[in-house]
Amino acid sequence: MDTLARLERTIIARREADPATSYVAKLRAKGRPKMAQKLGEEAVETVIAAIQGDTAGLTGEAADLLFHLIALLADCGVSLADVCAELDRREGTSGLDEKASRTQS
Repeated sequence: MDTLARLERTIIARREADPATSYVAKLRAKGRPKMAQKLGEEAVETVIAAIQGDTAGLTGEAADLLFHLIALLADCGVSLADVCAELDRREGTSGLDEKASRTQS
């Protein structure tokens, strides 16, 4: 988790940088819809690598996916601590039960 926390701090620090010198700032300057689209692209690439059994590719794509997820979360004002708190809340609950509780409302 230390790696992800460091990454989150770096992403937050670079959000206001010059887009000519920072990928994070460049991505943010394109707007949240583009950030979300990029996350989706990385998710698809992760799935493809997994289906192909490409362990090295999956590792790289998963890293890209986590990076873009953290960048989007930061843009939305959601921290990794917020996500971890939600995971903690769900711990010990059957995934099927948790999903059913979300679809009943």
